[in-house]
Amino acid sequence: MQAIPTAIEGVFILEPKLFGDSRGFFMESYNRRVFAAATGVDPEFVQDNQSRSRKGVLRGLHYQIEQPQGKLVRVTQGAVFDVAVDIRKGSPTFGRWAGVELTGDNHRQFWVPAGLAHGFVVLSDTADFLYKTTDYYAPQHERCIAWNDPAIGIEWPLAAHGITEPILSDKDRAGQSFSAVV
Repeated sequence: MQAIPTAIEGVFILEPKLFGDSRGFFMESYNRRVFAAATGVDPEFVQDNQSRSRKGVLRGLHYQIEQPQGKLVRVTQGAVFDVAVDIRKGSPTFGRWAGVELTGDNHRQFWVPAGLAHGFVVLSDTADFLYKTTDYYAPQHERCIAWNDPAIGIEWPLAAHGITEPILSDKDRAGQSFSAVV
């Protein structure tokens, strides 16, 4: 597994080794020892989640004020643009964002440490999104930053994928400004 550092301290794009032939492919999607060696991080995962969304669905930017979750995310079918925003006060990369396209074909994964906000937009007709978390979902502690807050300036690739307006949940439509939450 290759770990590629991003603009945010502790956030990595991960490229697992793929073994393929005319029959298909095999890859180890997670190995604790390999992950720790590649990233210097040895998280304990407590929950696995999966979602399916259609093109244009944008989820996020979510975080938990208590029980923050580290997330190891990947896509098994389709394509998303995945984003992490550093909201850790005192971090040298506070306020920065990092993004990566995750697809069922590129097999990339994204490590988002606890204490960051996270979101993604679906670029394909549908996408199956899987993630491992380091703490349990706690809806009473969940918060949301507006996906399009100009203070963060995320460059979502909407127009390039024919998305004129993202599809948001009520919770995501009510996302607060970055300055209000940090």
